[in-house]
This record gives sequence, C-alpha cells and structure tokens, in this order.
Amino acid sequence: MSFFPLKDSFGTTQLILNHADISPDLAILSNVPVESNVLIEGTVLLRPSSAKRPGATGEIDVLVDKFTVLNPADTLPFVPSNPHNLPNDDLRARYRYLDLRRSILSDNIKKRSQVAHTIRNLLHDQGFVEVETPVLLRSSPEGAREFLVPTRTSAAEGDGQSADEPLFYALQQSPQQPKQLLICSGGVDRYYQIAKCFRDEDGRKDRQPEFTQVDMEMAFVSWGENASGTPGSDAWRIGGTEIRDVVEKLIQTVWRNIEGIELPEHFKVMTYHEAMTRFGSDKPDTRFGLEIINLTDLLPRDTQVVSDPEQEILECIVVRKSSDSEFIRASRACESTASTEHISLKDGNTRSWLLQSNVARHVYPYLNEEDLSTVNTALKIKSGDDIWLAHRPRSPKGGSSALGRTRLSVFELAQARGEFTVTRDPHFLWITEFPLFTRDDADKEFLAHGRWSSSHHPFTAPVWQDVEVMYRGEVQSVRGQHYDLVLNGVEIGGGSVRVHDAHMQDYIFTSILQLNEQEKSPFHQLLHALRCGAPPHGGIALGFDRLMAMLCNTQSIRDVIAFPKTRMGADLLFKSPAAVSSEVLYQYGIQPRSSSS
Repeated sequence: MSFFPLKDSFGTTQLILNHADISPDLAILSNVPVESNVLIEGTVLLRPSSAKRPGATGEIDVLVDKFTVLNPADTLPFVPSNPHNLPNDDLRARYRYLDLRRSILSDNIKKRSQVAHTIRNLLHDQGFVEVETPVLLRSSPEGAREFLVPTRTSAAEGDGQSADEPLFYALQQSPQQPKQLLICSGGVDRYYQIAKCFRDEDGRKDRQPEFTQVDMEMAFVSWGENASGTPGSDAWRIGGTEIRDVVEKLIQTVWRNIEGIELPEHFKVMTYHEAMTRFGSDKPDTRFGLEIINLTDLLPRDTQVVSDPEQEILECIVVRKSSDSEFIRASRACESTASTEHISLKDGNTRSWLLQSNVARHVYPYLNEEDLSTVNTALKIKSGDDIWLAHRPRSPKGGSSALGRTRLSVFELAQARGEFTVTRDPHFLWITEFPLFTRDDADKEFLAHGRWSSSHHPFTAPVWQDVEVMYRGEVQSVRGQHYDLVLNGVEIGGGSVRVHDAHMQDYIFTSILQLNEQEKSPFHQLLHALRCGAPPHGGIALGFDRLMAMLCNTQSIRDVIAFPKTRMGADLLFKSPAAVSSEVLYQYGIQPRSSSS
C-alpha cells in the first residue's frame, strides 16, 4: 500500500493506494509532481478513533479509485509544503501566491475573515450603520505623510486654483473628516467601516503603506464633566465612555468567539503620566514587572542645582537578584546607551554606587553618603542586584523614555535566552489623558516646522478641566480626551472625543497649531459643519492588521495580510511602485525630475 497527502483549503487528507487491487495507471500517481492540481475519485474510509488526526479532514482517508491531473506543477521556485526548506522573505514575497499555500498563512487569512464577520455582526447589533467613505480626498496637514494621486480632472469650481496647475488627490490617511461630517449631518448617529487607509511612512514590522482599520464614530458622547477619580485609581476621568463600552464589548466578543477566552468586563485604565512614570512608555507592556522608580522623590530638593528642580528628575530600575531572577542575567548582558547608566552592585560598591554615578551627578552634583543611605534603605537593594539609571524631564514627553526602552530590552533578551516565559493571557489596557499638543513627535516635524502639533490629530478635544488653560495659552499643560487601547505593549487602537465647537476648533487651528490660510483651507467644510449644530461626538480606529497579528501570534502584520508590501513599501509580486513614461506624466502636467538635479 502507498500513502499520499492531498492538501486543499480545508486541510490535508490521506490518500491510500492498494497495489493489490489497482491498475498500472493508478501506480503513476507517485510520479505526479508535488503541488500539482489533481482530481481524486475514490471511497471515503473512516479512520479508527485511535488514529484520528486534528483538523477538518482528520477523521477520514480516501481509497483512490481514479485520479486526473488537472494541472501539473512543473516550475516551482520553492516547495511551500516543505516547511524545513523555505527560502528567504523576499523570494516568498515575489511568489506570494505560492507562499499562501502554507497552512500557517492561509489559516491567518481565514481567521481574519472570521474576525471581520464577528465585528460586523456585533456593530450591526449595536445600531451602527456601515458607510463607505471616499478614498480619494484632498491633501491636508493631519499628521502623517500622504500618498498623492495625480489626476487630469479640472480644478474644482471656486477653489481658486489655476487650470494649468497639476492637480492631485490624496489617499485617505483615515476617514477622519468624512466620518465626522457624517455625524455632523445628523443622518447617522453611529457609523462604522472596515476601512482601507494609506500613509507614506517608513517601513516597520507593524506598519504597511496600506493598512486596514475598524473605524467608528458616535454622536452624543459625553465630555467627562461628571467623571470622578484620581490619577492611578484605574478611573476613566474623560469623556467617551460610550465608545469605551462598545469597544470593550467588541473585543470581548472577538476573544470569546475566536479564542474561547473570557475577558474581564472592563479593561484597566491608566493615564499617560502614570504609564510614562511607571513603565517609561505610552503603550506599556504590563505582563511583567521591572517598574521605574523615581529617585528624585527620595532625595532632598536642596541637593539639586538645576535652575528649576521641577524640570528634571533622576529615576532607576532595580533588577533584584532574588525576586527578578528571570531577568538578572539578561540585565547584566544588556549594554548601556548614551542616555542610561548600568551599575551591578557588589560588596565593594553598595555604599558608593550613587555617589560615583555620572547620571546621578548630572542632576545631583552634591550627593553625600547620607543621601545614598536614604536611597539604599528605600530601594532595599542588596549586593548582586542590577541598577539602571537615567534622568528625564519631570513632565514626560514623547512615547518612551530611556529607561522604558531599557526595560523592554531586558524583557526581550530574557525571552530570547529562554530565561523568562511571558504569560499567554492577554493584557488589555486603556491609556488616557495624553498631552493634547506636542513638539516631541519627529514623524510630524515635516509638517510642524517647529510649531506645536497635535499629539493625536487636530480635532481632538481638551479635557473639560483644561479648556480655560488652553485659552490662556498654557499649551504644554493641556490634556486631551484621547484614548489608546493597548494589548501586551502594542497599541491596537486610538481615538478621541472630538471638538464640536467651531470657535474652539478654529482657535486650535489658528492660535495653537498656527496654520496659515492655505493649510486651513482643507478644513473649511468641517468648520462650517460644526457651525450648523453638530452634536458632541467621538470615535476610535482599531488597527485591524495589528489586532489580527496578536490573534495569530505573529510578530509581523505581513503574516495576516494576503498581499503585503515589504518593510520598505515595495511590492515584489506586482513590482510596484514603478516608473511611468514621460508621455503619461505630461498628461498630468508633471515633469520628470532631471538626473542632474
């Protein structure tokens, strides 16, 4: 008897050839090239219960009576059914249609379809209306670099543009303006869309030039005036609780239906300030400890000599040999950066380590043994422990701090060395009360040119307590009604309560972001819609590709997209982007750049 695996989109079925009964024609089945497309006719046999295999076809075999080769595979650049001899990523991307034959990828695509179906059903049941918004929009300074699409269409009536100028659409960064205008119309109170979005950004493992997000917007959301709670109390102190409830129900349903996991009724909440202070990240991974400790609060203020002691603090991470044994070897193997200092405590330096630290002397040049004793007592450190030191502004800025990055490096190295096994339980976390404006986002500097930019986008509302602070011009102190959903240290969604007052929105454009009239012109229709009685509203966008990567337990979103781009944005299968002829460029009023420029 001979046995052959037959694979299709449902799984792998074992074929059986009984050489005692078959004709010579059936014997040549063994000569059919692997990966060929064949039609099998035969008798279905039930496998013994002890021999059943997992999967949809694991309970049967097929005794072959006849076969037909529908299309032989004779020019394979690689054999996808051989997982032990796969080529590099580029070659598999060039032949993606073959790579998709691998079950690990095809199963991801099927799971993606199941999740999309679950999301649509739940949002429909919650009263959301699915609306398709335009992909071709107008270029606007909303934060990310855009893809421009040239067109031969004439200028729009009354837009003040010359008919001789080349014109461009911009592919939507997100459906932000269309969905807000939809809510402003009053015709739809709850909108959703599984939307394609486009950003001309540098390639990373969790980004693609074109990506998919679950986009939502709701009318009549709260502004948080009745919220209560103090920082660190796990309280949602801003508006948008209606959006939070919908998103949590959506995520709970997906995990229950797809993973068979029951999630808590509500996810934990943490302010941006607490996240940056405790974990050094605005998307903290809370599956492990190694929290950051503020040493400045342990030391007397008169030891500082900086002009304003509120502006800079000293902080540390203590990796304890006793309680952090999974991380201690990884910590010792990590290298310091220009922003951090690494100290391994031994019997000879436990009473001098802080006094000899260059980082500590930067903030506290006159430390003495009494100060060190105070710190040692508070930290309860012992010989054999590791300490990481850094200083930073007292008010956190950006998305991560030096010690936050070190914390992740130690965690990742401990995993790579097999010394720490992270929990498989999903850790969901809301981050709220971000700074509304920033000067610390390098990705937005190409638009800001030294001006303030919006941490989220320019339509995000300030928390109600900070409205007067904003109008007083204390821009750096204004918190936004912005919320991010984080899963295991990965941001999988973000949204905000929107500005629904036209005067406030114009003030943000003009007085804070300092947009000129040309930069403001793409927002004129939104400002007018707000003046027409728009309701309070807010929304969120969940990164569908990132969400699927987490559900499929893969590090790259390319593994959950049928036809992804490479890290640098190239499509090796369709050979894009590609040049076009000068004749085509001429039709769009575009001149090719000369080689000498």
